Amino acid sequence: MEHNNSILVLPVGAVGRLDVGRLLREAEALDEFLTQAAVREPGTALKLPKTSKLLDDMLTSNKLNGLVVEDRQRIISFLQSVKGQAPTMHISFSADPSPLFVQRLVSYLRAEIHPLVLLQIGLQPNIGAGCVVRTTNKYFDFSLRQRFKENRGVLMSKLQGLPDKKPETPVPVAVGAPTAPEVASV
Repeated sequence: MEHNNSILVLPVGAVGRLDVGRLLREAEALDEFLTQAAVREPGTALKLPKTSKLLDDMLTSNKLNGLVVEDRQRIISFLQSVKGQAPTMHISFSADPSPLFVQRLVSYLRAEIHPLVLLQIGLQPNIGAGCVVRTTNKYFDFSLRQRFKENRGVLMSKLQGLPDKKPETPVPVAVGAPTAPEVASV
């Protein structure tokens, strides 16, 4: 992305490529309307189009004015760059996450991973609880289903009342994930 575009910030309401596309279309429509209004006959009644909260947030957070041609062009070129080049993460949950959770997740990922990361949220009801995360080159399964698979021997021995059977290979435990005894006690 161009250097002068890198200082703009995406609002947390712009979660995925669809949101960025909507923002881009709205910014282009506003630019087109104001360009046409500039060549109208002076004194003609003019009603500005209503902008969405997302575009308002973008203008406000970046301290830009939608009435200024240079600011509109800057937003349009920034959004075109983001739509084509921003990193995307696919996250699947067992149920629809709340909008507040998605906003907090986007805020965290943009602060810790990449300032322009976009999310594609999906549903996989068969994972039980947790989530599955995919990027272009990584796959992470933080689901309850996967934890049960990894600790099947421990779970089966607890269910049958047998002594613990340790897994043959050590299983890496993600931060915040339940340990084997916690899973077995579920």
